[in-house]
Amino acid sequence: MRKLTLLLLLSTLLLQGCGALLVGGTATGVAVIHDRRSAGTILDDKSIQFKVAAQIAADKELAGQSDVSVTTYNYVVLMVGSATSEHYRARLVELASGQPGVKRVINEIQIGPGSSLSRDTKDTYITAKVKIELLDIDLASFDPTRVKVITKNGIVYLMGLVTAAEADAVVEAARYIRGVERVVKIFEYI
Repeated sequence: MRKLTLLLLLSTLLLQGCGALLVGGTATGVAVIHDRRSAGTILDDKSIQFKVAAQIAADKELAGQSDVSVTTYNYVVLMVGSATSEHYRARLVELASGQPGVKRVINEIQIGPGSSLSRDTKDTYITAKVKIELLDIDLASFDPTRVKVITKNGIVYLMGLVTAAEADAVVEAARYIRGVERVVKIFEYI
């Protein structure tokens, strides 16, 4: 429970957008204004993400045999983390695939033990550094809040609706951050 609380606290500090805008739900409104997805799609993505995570947590056996993070962007579900066997990895992917509206599941679940608090802290730091670097991208229509950054075991996953030029700039910004092992693009191009 303590690990979950710490991760939630750290995640809150790293939300896309300005921390001062979190009061009164304004951050959601700002995110919708800057996002290239419709408000309905954003809500659907959040709903899918919540449902998958809740179903994993409700299945005590599955939850005990996996350490998985679920992220949804434009109906694409990214699953990162670990499972103790191929059987549990397949169950996790099946659970996500069965959600209404899911277009695709990207399975980045490794077989093995869960990550340590130390590794999770390093990944959180890498995510923060990537988000900070995105602020320096100098492209006319680029908005860093349109890129979702997820880091697991030093691998940076990038999601969003972007142009090819934006994708290239984001990857260049992310790949040279200390501790980044690899960058995986899960972009959809506009």
